[in-house]
Amino acid sequence: MIMRRKWNTVFANLAISYLTIVIVVVLLLCSIFYMVVPRNYNEEIRSKNEMMLKNAADTIESAVLEPVHKIYLDIALRNITNAGIDARGSFRGQSSTILDLQELLKQEVVTHSDLVHAIHLYYPKSGVMISSLYGLKTNVDTHSEAFRTMDWIDRMQTSKNSCLWTEPRMVPKDIHASVSASNTMQPLITYARSYPFHSTGEASDLMIGMDIKESAFSGILQQMMPADYPNTYLMDQQGIVISAADKSMLGRRAAEPASSIENMLASQAEAQSFTETVGGTSYVVSHHKLESNGWKIYNVVQENSFYQKSIMLQQVILYICLLAILIGMVLSGIFTVVSYSPVKRLLTRIKGLFDHPSETRHNEYVLIDTAIHKLTSRVSSLEETLQANQPVIKHNVVLNILRNSYQADELEEQLQSLSLSMAYSGYCCLVIDPFSKGFKELDSKMNQYAVYKLINQLEAARLEDTRLIAEELPDRKIVVIVCTHRPQDALLESISNRILSEVEAHFGLHFKIAWGLWVEEWSRVYQSFADAQILIKYGFFFPETSIIRDYSLLNREHSHLEMPQSALLKFKEKLQARNTEGLTAAIDNLLRDLKEGMYAADYGQFVLRNLISMYADFLKTARVKPSGALQTDLYKQYRSIYDIQGFREWLVLSIAECYVHMDKRSDERAVESIEAVKHYIGSHLSEDLSLEAVAAKVFLSAKYLSKIFKEETGMGYTEFVTQKRMERALELMKNNSLTVEQIAGAVGYGTPAYFIKKFKEIHGCTPKNYVRSLWNTGSHSFDERSCL
Repeated sequence: MIMRRKWNTVFANLAISYLTIVIVVVLLLCSIFYMVVPRNYNEEIRSKNEMMLKNAADTIESAVLEPVHKIYLDIALRNITNAGIDARGSFRGQSSTILDLQELLKQEVVTHSDLVHAIHLYYPKSGVMISSLYGLKTNVDTHSEAFRTMDWIDRMQTSKNSCLWTEPRMVPKDIHASVSASNTMQPLITYARSYPFHSTGEASDLMIGMDIKESAFSGILQQMMPADYPNTYLMDQQGIVISAADKSMLGRRAAEPASSIENMLASQAEAQSFTETVGGTSYVVSHHKLESNGWKIYNVVQENSFYQKSIMLQQVILYICLLAILIGMVLSGIFTVVSYSPVKRLLTRIKGLFDHPSETRHNEYVLIDTAIHKLTSRVSSLEETLQANQPVIKHNVVLNILRNSYQADELEEQLQSLSLSMAYSGYCCLVIDPFSKGFKELDSKMNQYAVYKLINQLEAARLEDTRLIAEELPDRKIVVIVCTHRPQDALLESISNRILSEVEAHFGLHFKIAWGLWVEEWSRVYQSFADAQILIKYGFFFPETSIIRDYSLLNREHSHLEMPQSALLKFKEKLQARNTEGLTAAIDNLLRDLKEGMYAADYGQFVLRNLISMYADFLKTARVKPSGALQTDLYKQYRSIYDIQGFREWLVLSIAECYVHMDKRSDERAVESIEAVKHYIGSHLSEDLSLEAVAAKVFLSAKYLSKIFKEETGMGYTEFVTQKRMERALELMKNNSLTVEQIAGAVGYGTPAYFIKKFKEIHGCTPKNYVRSLWNTGSHSFDERSCL
């Protein structure tokens, strides 16, 4: 009973499952590899062997047979039949011609020394032979010992063909010396051909014989098939071995395996490969036919040797199979422990859920089943809780959709959880901005009530083939996702007008609505929302428009155009000059440019904040004591403004109040201000001393400064400045090193002519006459009579 309980545990079942899977998979894969891979490899080995035979055959054709035929053509085309040798073998007066022929043959042998051993010309009618090796020979007797290698002559004389190849024969390298260690035997094959070209051997006028070195054939075979060279032979049509690694086989018929040789000789196929069993031993036989003379390259290898690599591959597969099973068993143990570890922790926690220890003695599967039953009960209660929190879940899902936070599969799952269809033809986002004058005046509870009532009305709306999904955004705006099978702007128009009329009728509010572009998929709703978010920002600059659907504004959002600094500086200048009319005009021009120009909405807000910053700096520099509306933070007041028109009204009113406050303060310290003006004029005679410029320095309006200056000093502002400049000019004239131009610049006159005019008006003479009269009288004090 205890053993049965141990084998019925989760751990034991996991271990058995893993082991079974590993063994079955490994055996299945190894069986497939064992059967398929060696078979394919065998075919590859056989194909490779056939390709090697073909390459060897092609190389023999191109490197031996074709050059031999070319040598024959070169000799035949030298007009050798006109050598002057008659039927009686007389060649008087032809010695030079014969020597030329012999030299030609020697030259061909030297040129093709790796291929040709000797070349012979035999004239059958006269019995004369010219040879590169023997020279000129008459009355050639092929039966004599001296010409025992010339048996091809007799065979050609009785041949019905134009050419023949002889069997290999062993010939000393030097025929004039006896065989020794330095003069070994070499195998030669003779190629004989009649002349003229198409004449038979018995009817020819001339026979050309070439002794070809067998090494030319064997060298190619050894180079092309180095591993199988000992088992490779070149044979003629009768099975006579032409070339082989074992030179003792040359000139004889190959003996083993006899049946395969007969099959090969009888085969008309250009190439063939087959397996044959001889004496209980299997051989792989392959051959390839040479096209020009019908010889065949014959290769025979024992099957075990031929497929040795394939057999080794099978053994490797078996070893890999065993190794894979061992590794699989080890991994199965590891996976079992790893997989059982969370189960064990789960079982430990499950046991802690039971009230009585006796309940934990059940089988592990019973414990898990009991825990699942209890978990099901808790899930039911959790579903009820989720149902109660459905609005919160829906809110989060909608926000994540608008943020494009879901992958495609996650999006589909979340939409299904909210019972939202993905089959609509089009989707569009509307963004509602409730921030308006009336909305601000409501208390927070009424604000929340207005927003939630609108959302509930939109969610409950029944439209044909359309569903509306409404949610409040973190910035207190409202988003409406329009899902419909008829994506048309007329539908958006109807929904927008309905929203505007509802909020105006019930709460007296004026909302703004921005449209996004239509999209075709849920996964692209975030793009429509982004467009609507951009457009709603321009509601601040277009207070007269309730529905913002001008998609050309999207191009402004990507604009990098900036407001000219001159416009801002003009505002600052008019502000400091306390020119109310000019300041109001500057504000109007600047706001009009922001509204009509290609400026991004965020940049427009930046410019407005910049104006507020200039205004705040002005208040700080002028040391205006906050009172009334000025006591509230300017930026806080700005954040409560809902459109650009409200911004204008607030800014103009605030600045006007500031000017009133400054004027009131100036009346109290008029004397102090006049003294400051006089001191500034005396210290800056060469600079701009216009009434507006100096008034800005003491934070007074030009009009007010002119008024109090006249009252305090009894003379006009301009008259006082002219007087001070002329006094300074008289002081400078005492220094005769300064010119009139220099003096005019030093006292603030832009041109000498204007300076001379003003000087003459006051003193009755020009500056030059005045200086001349000073030096003539020797006086350095001013006297109007000195100008006379």
